[in-house]
Amino acid sequence: MIRLENINKIYRTADVETTALNNINLHIKQGEFLSIMGPSGCGKSTLLNTLGMLDSPSSGAYLFNGEDISKYSERRLAQKRKGHIGFIFQSFNLIDELSVAENIELPLLYQGMSSSKRKARVDEVMAQMNIAHRASHMPQQLSGGQQQRVAVARAISSRPDVILADEPTGNLDSKHGDEVMDILKQLNEGGTTILMVTHSQYHAEYANRMIHLFDGQLVSENQVKAAANYA
Repeated sequence: MIRLENINKIYRTADVETTALNNINLHIKQGEFLSIMGPSGCGKSTLLNTLGMLDSPSSGAYLFNGEDISKYSERRLAQKRKGHIGFIFQSFNLIDELSVAENIELPLLYQGMSSSKRKARVDEVMAQMNIAHRASHMPQQLSGGQQQRVAVARAISSRPDVILADEPTGNLDSKHGDEVMDILKQLNEGGTTILMVTHSQYHAEYANRMIHLFDGQLVSENQVKAAANYA
């Protein structure tokens, strides 16, 4: 589904050149759950932004469903993202001026879906995330766990092929963090590909495979035992 071939990302200023990704080669199969680990500053977020088509590589090839998108314009990347990728962030990134239902509806507005279909889909994902009773609440009226459920609902509202999760449990206590991980695992078991950056070894083991980055390089990868803690 996704293949990175010799991907490099270099940031340049007038005085400094920083290599954020160094010759990354990675193949991700459809339906896989991948955890990305490594110390702060190792390139995890840069890799996730590249996978999410938010950032283009300096060199190398990015094949998405067999199509090399590494040289696409921002407009073409935005069109590709809109139809295939959902995002979950550590800081939730909900819009404070919008209600729970309106936050979840946003990706569907961008897709041009009709009002009746949008409402049906929003109701569906709110029920799936057990937040229907919070539909008219504003984000600041919710707990951290509830806000992350809204963020997950927004990410899946457009039925993306891939969900990118950047430290999705980082601002949550252990109970709510485990709840979010259980939701991600259920989505993965339903066929959604999950790519997750995390510092937590415990939560990384919800995945099928883990990779480790160091100084922008992929230094190791391993399969996770089937009898992980979510079983």
